[in-house]
Amino acid sequence: MNYRLSRIAAICGGHFSGCDVGVRSVVTDSRSLTCELGTEPLFVAMRGANHDSHAFIAEMYGRGVRAFLVEREVEPMPGCGVVRVDNAIRALQSLAAYHRAQFRGTVVGITGSNGKTVIKEWIAEELPRGMKYYRSPKSYNSQLGVPLSVLMIEGDEQLAIFEAGISKPGEMERLERIIRPDVVIFTSIGDAHQENFVNLEQKCDEKMILAHRASTIIYHSYYEPLGRLVAARFADRRPIDAATFPEPAESVIGNAASRRNAQIVEAFCAAMHYPAPAFAAAPAVAMRLEVKDGINDSVLINDAYNLDLNSLALALDYLHNVALGRRCTLILSDIAQSGLSDEELYSRVAGMVARAGVDCLVGIGSRLRRHAALFDCAKEFYASTDECIARLSRQAVAGRAVLLKGARDFRFEKLAHALSRKSHTTVLEVDLDAMIHNLNYFRAKLRPGVKLVAMVKAASYGAGDFEVAQMLQHQGVDYLAVAFADEGVLLRERGITMPIVVLNADADSFDLMIANRLEPEIYSFRSLEDFAAAVAHAGESRFPIHVKLDTGMHRLGFVEEELPRLCERLRDCGQVRVASIFSHLNCADMPEEDAYTRAQIARYDRMSSTLAASLDYPVLRHTANSAAIERFPEAQYDMCRLGLGLYGFGWHREEGLTPVSTLKTRIVQIKHLAAGETVGYGRAGRLTRDSVTATVPVGYADGLDRHLGCGRWSLLVKGRPAPIVGRICMDSCMIDITDIPDVQEGDEAVIFSPAAGNDAAAMADVLGTIPYEVMTSVSGRVKRIYLKE
Repeated sequence: MNYRLSRIAAICGGHFSGCDVGVRSVVTDSRSLTCELGTEPLFVAMRGANHDSHAFIAEMYGRGVRAFLVEREVEPMPGCGVVRVDNAIRALQSLAAYHRAQFRGTVVGITGSNGKTVIKEWIAEELPRGMKYYRSPKSYNSQLGVPLSVLMIEGDEQLAIFEAGISKPGEMERLERIIRPDVVIFTSIGDAHQENFVNLEQKCDEKMILAHRASTIIYHSYYEPLGRLVAARFADRRPIDAATFPEPAESVIGNAASRRNAQIVEAFCAAMHYPAPAFAAAPAVAMRLEVKDGINDSVLINDAYNLDLNSLALALDYLHNVALGRRCTLILSDIAQSGLSDEELYSRVAGMVARAGVDCLVGIGSRLRRHAALFDCAKEFYASTDECIARLSRQAVAGRAVLLKGARDFRFEKLAHALSRKSHTTVLEVDLDAMIHNLNYFRAKLRPGVKLVAMVKAASYGAGDFEVAQMLQHQGVDYLAVAFADEGVLLRERGITMPIVVLNADADSFDLMIANRLEPEIYSFRSLEDFAAAVAHAGESRFPIHVKLDTGMHRLGFVEEELPRLCERLRDCGQVRVASIFSHLNCADMPEEDAYTRAQIARYDRMSSTLAASLDYPVLRHTANSAAIERFPEAQYDMCRLGLGLYGFGWHREEGLTPVSTLKTRIVQIKHLAAGETVGYGRAGRLTRDSVTATVPVGYADGLDRHLGCGRWSLLVKGRPAPIVGRICMDSCMIDITDIPDVQEGDEAVIFSPAAGNDAAAMADVLGTIPYEVMTSVSGRVKRIYLKE
């Protein structure tokens, strides 16, 4: 991408003013480091229901940006150029469509409900060596993501691969105009984003718009009704059915969906006249960036599934977000197939490393070593990954945020294993992208200007503390809420700067809270007086507090009869300032109690209005929780509290939410037992047939409730249910894998996941409890791994 602002204005139909500066990259997130990592960036300011990034134009100017695409008039700035348009996303789409029209290579578009990113990355692995190609970063497949990814094409690639995702009718037509694919690949079709379509046939019709002008079309007839509709709609173009290609052996690729994906990849290679894939084993395509604890008190960011300049810029940006005060190390391999000379390539990399604040580079590969002088930071170089593992210095890792970014040939998975803190085989994977999806799901239901408090108490309902809070801070949530002061102090120590409310504030922790700028819930006159005294002792005044009203739950809070005295006391108390007045709707998720809830809302409205009117400054009012955001929009007031919904569970398991946590382990031993044998304590697991059992290292000390034993819960092995046999032990349990072929020691076993019928809500149903209990019961000894696109 290389355009002058005047040209961009002409392409987009915008109004140009100021200096006609050049543009080589696009930035849409003011919190991103991308403007520092790229060259000649264009900052795109957009207005939405709950945000307006025009407010960050001055900040971006201060960071060196001199080109802006805006939706309203802005003050002139020296040396800057501005293009004003009515709709920034539509303008970017027009620019991307123009940029695509100049491209002379082959363009591949991939669409479907699932598997788009997997197939894109798999294809990239199978391309002929030496070919210069481009693939869209991660899953940039939306109305904004597609134009951003198209604008990253440099122009001399032989092949460009893009994903196209839609959530409602009308969207694919715009994406097709941007991508204009020569080749279209249809993956599986399913219920993802189905809520805005009448049926699957309507969704298939929308997906097929992508192939409107394509000369080559690849599909798999297993996926109905998409397969049947594609074959009929494009019969004149002879679409290629991947089902006609040999399916890899189950012993090589055990998952049926992966074998179908392999057939699609093989069909694509045949259509493009590329060498056929070997399929000697399933490729290790890690689709998500992982964040986990590393050795020597480090934080390890593993993004080694691909390596090019675009993905390196995105990964360095994420390193900056995660570091929060830690010094940063980049472990980087040689970069292949960039299309640039080594001198230009590694000069660019050195500039990105410097601008990202990386103060230690560990290079692996001969080409990086030859260009060591370009990097102005601490550095060490190794010929191979194995040499790095054997000789890496402690100071390059200890206490640092460490980013692993390596080309696949360098086998960085070995390095990730060596640098990971050794712990329990059982892990809890937390999908931060799913959490962001849930956050945006609820944001879309809020009136403009309504703020959000995110509940991160109890280690974010078991999901973890700092990593979740860091993501929420980056996403612009207004407040965090914890249960106890210690939780808030931990977040402060890790660099979280946003306002934090402590819901169970007690007098013993008030001094600690004031020192760490933690804001207490005040629910009684005693808590008010004690906190005011602590503020005075600290030499402070007007410290923010959050006043809790009791509107019917009768747990904590001021009752209505206490309001006159409370109003008077708050007016006279200069030590504190009321930041918010709130209450809790204890039955918002129970339709049978709606009359009670509406009475609660009315009582809250009356009480909070009285209290707010008695103060001579504005305060926020909030009473809606996750369920109330959806069910009682009249209760949104100034702010809402997002709790369980953030983690993927709603009052009626809404299709729009995605559970964020997957608890998994690995099989450590397999036994072949005869009918009549017994398994476990008390001989409770009596076998009625010859059986194959597997032992997995997860027990009730890890949070697997003992009442799930004796067949009441099944783990998933190779996607199939494996019932628990006998009683659950403290540190392990046994499962029945008799009906699951080819299971090996070391294979994965999933305890709960977002898979249908296997999530924490389903487990809660079996136990007669609620998802909160299941999620918060996962032991602290279980390692958390955070996944991020």
